[in-house]
Amino acid sequence: MKKSFIALCLLTYAVGFSQEWYTEFDVAKRKAAASGKQILLVFNGPEWCGNCTKLDDLVWDSPEFKAEAEKRWVLLRADFKQKKGMPEPFNVNDEKIILAEKYNRDGFFPFVVLLDPTGRKLGKTGYENLATANDYVAQYVSMGR
Repeated sequence: MKKSFIALCLLTYAVGFSQEWYTEFDVAKRKAAASGKQILLVFNGPEWCGNCTKLDDLVWDSPEFKAEAEKRWVLLRADFKQKKGMPEPFNVNDEKIILAEKYNRDGFFPFVVLLDPTGRKLGKTGYENLATANDYVAQYVSMGR
């Protein structure tokens, strides 16, 4: 009984702080328009980008970011999984390629772009050597004002 209660509490906590990352721009725009939120677009290289991993650990997985994201943003992620020297096959119709062409032409990683619900760019930033998740959250919030 005690173990079941603890498991239920942990599951409730995890669900309460879960977040949904979209990979399709049109879906994110519809969700943003319906909810009145902005879109936080993240260009990420999870398998080869050290600073991307740092943001995953420090920011995206933090309770502070998750709580703020729930109130303010629809999360959109463009993951580029190629390793240096071994590019993945290139498809010009791939959603992440289209997003990169429009919002990240210089190919910075990680790269964060804040958009309004129609896709208009409000602000952008890359990896900053900030100390806490709250520092990053404050930076993203200020881009949207």
